[in-house]
This record gives sequence, structure tokens and C-alpha cells, in this order.
Amino acid sequence: MNKVGRLYSDFAKGILDENPVTRMLLGLCPVLAVTTAAINGLSMGMATTFVLLMSNLLVSLIRNWIPHKIRIPCFIVIIASFVTIVDYSMAALVPPLHEALGIFIPLIVVNCLILGRAEAFASRNPLPNSLADGLGMGVGFTLALTVLAGFREILGAGTLFDIPIMGTAFEPAILMILPPGAFLGLGLMIGLLNWLNERKKHAMREEAYYG
Repeated sequence: MNKVGRLYSDFAKGILDENPVTRMLLGLCPVLAVTTAAINGLSMGMATTFVLLMSNLLVSLIRNWIPHKIRIPCFIVIIASFVTIVDYSMAALVPPLHEALGIFIPLIVVNCLILGRAEAFASRNPLPNSLADGLGMGVGFTLALTVLAGFREILGAGTLFDIPIMGTAFEPAILMILPPGAFLGLGLMIGLLNWLNERKKHAMREEAYYG
């Protein structure tokens, strides 16, 4: 595989095949907590993507200079620095959104997705591949949060990005914007993707068998 193909593979795997939420089940605390509205899911995903991308960038750049025994504390300090930038920036630029996401912005520091990518990928691969991996994982994470949050908002409030879309006769299912709705929505999303994946594998086996 050439360099371009490898970069594309590193990026694309985070969208579906190794999606942090629906495949690896990482970072589920914000996934379940903030996805009551599509704007919250999108914003949390974008904030996490920024931290993931920048931490992968810096870890990859200095990976050969970090002593192996203290690599995890170093990674956490790097991640915390970028989380602080995001936290203060959102507080200054979009206070209502910052208030809505609350403690889950600072908690990006302990999101196992970000530390996991720093340890498993960025610390072992060159800069272009680490950036592709971080961006792909971030986009996959953001997509999962936005889809789940949109699904919950539509059924739980009849709106999408605070825009009414279900009409006046629609009666919202309040359960969907409560904590049980998060588990129900995530379970349905994972189940649907697993079903589609099995159908795809079955079709490929039939094509290979019958030629």
C-alpha cells in the first residue's frame, strides 16, 4: 500500500470499521450524557476532535524524546493543555453551549479514546499518519454523537437543532431525552450497524460462492 493509500486507510477506519462509539465503545460517558440535543452532540464531537487531532500531532512530533516510563503522564499533560484551550475558548465565545456541556468539556482529559490513540497510534507512527488517524477517529466520534443526539432530540422534543420538524400534532416521547433514552438510542444504533454489517458480509460470501 502506498503512502496515500495508507493515509486514507488510517483516516477511513475511524468512520465505520473502528468507530470509537459503535465499534470500540470508547468515550461513552459524554456519548450518553450530552446527546439530548443535536447541537450538544455536534459541539462535543468537534471539541473532542480538536483535542484528539492536536494531541496526536504533538505526541507524534515528540514521541522519540519522551522517556518510555513516563509516557502516560506526558500524554495526559499534553491532552489537558488542549482541553484547557477548548474549555476557555468555548466559555468566551459560546457561553450558553459551554454551560450546556458543563463538566463534560474538562472531562475530555480522561476520555479513553484520546489517551488510547496517543498511546496506541500517535506514539508509534509518523506525523501524517497520526493526523489522519486523529481526524478519522474524531470525525467518527462526532458523527456518532450527532446522529444519536439528533435521533433523541427528534423523538424526545420534536425538533432538530432546535428547529421544529414534527408538526404540532406530534407528542414527544420524553423518555428519549432522559438517561434511559441514551442507552436505548445507542443500543438501537449499534444493533442496526451490526445488522447492516452482517448483511454485507453475507452478500460478499454469496458473491464469492456463486462467482
